[in-house]
This record gives sequence, C-alpha cells and structure tokens, in this order.
Amino acid sequence: MANIGVYIERYTLGRSEEMGALMKLGQVAHMQGHRLDFLFRADMYKIPQYDAIFIRALTDPLNSSYIASCLAEMNGLRVIDDSKSIIVCCDKVNMYRHLKLAGVPIPETIFLTEDDLNLNRAFELLENLGSPLVLKAPNSSFSLYVERAYTAEEVVRIGKKYLRRADLIVAQKFVQSEFDWRVGVLAGEPLYVCQYLFPKKRWKIHNYAADGKEICGNVKAFELNKVPANLLDTAVAAGNAIGKGLYGVDLKQIGDEFVVIEVNDNPTIAEDEEDQKAPHIYERLIHYLVGNGNGHGLNRNTISADAVRSN
Repeated sequence: MANIGVYIERYTLGRSEEMGALMKLGQVAHMQGHRLDFLFRADMYKIPQYDAIFIRALTDPLNSSYIASCLAEMNGLRVIDDSKSIIVCCDKVNMYRHLKLAGVPIPETIFLTEDDLNLNRAFELLENLGSPLVLKAPNSSFSLYVERAYTAEEVVRIGKKYLRRADLIVAQKFVQSEFDWRVGVLAGEPLYVCQYLFPKKRWKIHNYAADGKEICGNVKAFELNKVPANLLDTAVAAGNAIGKGLYGVDLKQIGDEFVVIEVNDNPTIAEDEEDQKAPHIYERLIHYLVGNGNGHGLNRNTISADAVRSN
C-alpha cells in the first residue's frame, strides 16, 4: 500500500470535470489498495509523510506547487510534476530550445530581444515568417500573452508589451488550423490523444470575452491505435526532450506531418474529456506514482537518489 498525496489549490475544485477526474483517480487508487489524500498549501509540511505526490495546481517556479515538487524530491518521493519539468515548460524560450536541440519539428521560431523591436526588423520578420506572425511571452499559459501581429507596427507594439515580462520573447510562424492535437505523454509513452477544437471564429484553444470569461471549444478524443503513428512518435519525442514525467503535447497537422506547438507540464485531465477514449489514464498514473515508471510496483524505500533525479 502506498500513500499518495494530491497537491491542489482552492481553484482546482472550481471545475467539476477536473474534480471528477480526481475522484476517478482516487477510486482507482483505493481499488488497488492505496491511500489518496488531497493536500492544500497549509498541508505542505505533510508531504514527507507520503510515498508520491501528484500536483494538480498551476505550476510555476514562483508558485507553491514548485515548492511542493522540490520538497517531494528532497524526500525521495516520486512526483508529478518534477521541478525540472516545471522550470522548462513554464519558460517557452527554454522549452523551444530543448525541442530544437532534440530535433523535434516545430514551426519556424525566432527569439527576439529589445534590439529586434524596430520597424525594419519587424518588416523582415513578417517577410520571412509570413503574416500574421505569432508572438508569445515566455511565461504565458492558457493562451494568455499569445497574439497575432499582422503589421510591423503590431509586432513592435506587442513585442514591447511582452518584453516588460521577460528578456526574450518568441516569434513563430503561424500555422492555420481548426484544432490542436493534444497527446498526453507519461514516462515516454502515449497516454491519451484528443483534439482541442477552436471556438467558432477563434484561432486559439483558450479565448476570453470582454468580461474576462473564458471561451473554449469542445474536446474530441481518439483511441491511441486510431491516430497516425507519426503523431504519437512526434509527441513522445517532444516529451522526451523535456524529461520522463507527465506532459500534454500540443501539435498542428500540416498534411501528413506534425509540428509541436508546445509541451505543457501539468496538463489538464478532465472527466469525459481527455479520458473519453482512454479510461486507463488513472491506472497508469497510479502505477507511475507508486511504481518504477513501467507499471511495476516498487517500494519508495528502494528508489535511489539517481532514479529520483532522472525522473
């Protein structure tokens, strides 16, 4: 029997679909003879008492979730998300550098400094990458701080706005589509696959009305053996470029090929969405948390420091 802690914040409970997924995870854990508890920020001191920690709160090196991850690692616990994955995935510049180094296909991508934000350079970028040009702040999430620029003036204006938050920003070739593929990858293997459909007349997964209300499209799930093999291969290569944890890899399809838009740590897992065609999600997560990453049981006390660092 293993004791599993699920680290959450109050907002984690705000969406019934995500809470439903956590309830399913708890049911699977209990059926396998394990104990699963929810831990809030005030319970962080309890983390060393557990065998594994599953973080289901927004991850960022400045958030409490990162402290929870580091504390778990310091005590030899298996943890999702590990601190390295949080650091890499929460910085798009860092993430794209990892993908480029690993040879993972991505849209043509350039990193811009303040010196690049002038009209001459902006005209050059639009000529080389096309219009519109996608600009991203490195610490953006849920499609915030991601905009399209159609003119040189817009490139300069948006770029200067984003550079208030960072030393480098991302300029990327726009790939037209009506959805993003999302492949969940766990320990270097596909976990689930779905399409995130864009709302009507939108070009991103997450959109926001004038009052701040989020607007999202539907989720269409697929069985792993019913999608192109190179979709899964590309997603796994992207996950492996970051680490061996849990990732949500977003991809665009161009003909029969796929390019990675980004790799997300702490990917959404919602009841009747990501798990529609992959009911095994919860069992595999439990096996990873209490096992050796391949579904075989392993007592926490037998995990070496090297194994903890590598995972």
